[in-house]
Amino acid sequence: MGQMAGRAVAAARSAFSFQGPRIAGRDLKGKGQRRIRRAVSEAFRGEFYQKVDGKARVSIPAAFRRILDGEDPETIESPRTRIVLIYGGKSRNFVECYSKAGADALARDIEAMPQGEKPRLRAERELITQSATIEIDEDGRIVLPPKVREKMGFAPDDLSGGAEAAFAGATNRFKLYRRDVYDAELAQDDEDDDGSDVLALVSKHKTGA
Repeated sequence: MGQMAGRAVAAARSAFSFQGPRIAGRDLKGKGQRRIRRAVSEAFRGEFYQKVDGKARVSIPAAFRRILDGEDPETIESPRTRIVLIYGGKSRNFVECYSKAGADALARDIEAMPQGEKPRLRAERELITQSATIEIDEDGRIVLPPKVREKMGFAPDDLSGGAEAAFAGATNRFKLYRRDVYDAELAQDDEDDDGSDVLALVSKHKTGA
């Protein structure tokens, strides 16, 4: 199945599995396909490990690709699915990844902040300026840009020796780590675990208790 056909299938599935109002588009010229987007999307879930080759290419996990496809239906101008990689934030040791629709929603949130004030300027710099929008190829791969590789901590020698990345789902986005950094973070989380039930924390936040 070609990439455009695959994205059409993903969009069609979204029409049944997603909630929210439908936004219809126009038929693609000569394709007989129709763009459909839902206002509320499926969550990115799970953790996956993928090899990064010597050309800095890495495959997006199939579960994540389906969501990315559904949130960026193809057009004549943009036949391939896009993904937005955010590498800003000095304290972060990962890259935050959004679908095209998710990145647009984040931009609208930033635009709603008071213009000219420091929090908005920082958000614009770290979440908009320090980002890269790239296309997923027909094999489901992306090429990690130099600044993304630098943020993840990949040196040129790491790639030539066979590197590995970790994809970590985080509801409306996912995080991209160098695998050893991700594993170390998980180990630290285990050490800091105070034994509380995390589901109870979620319920407490939801009820406002």
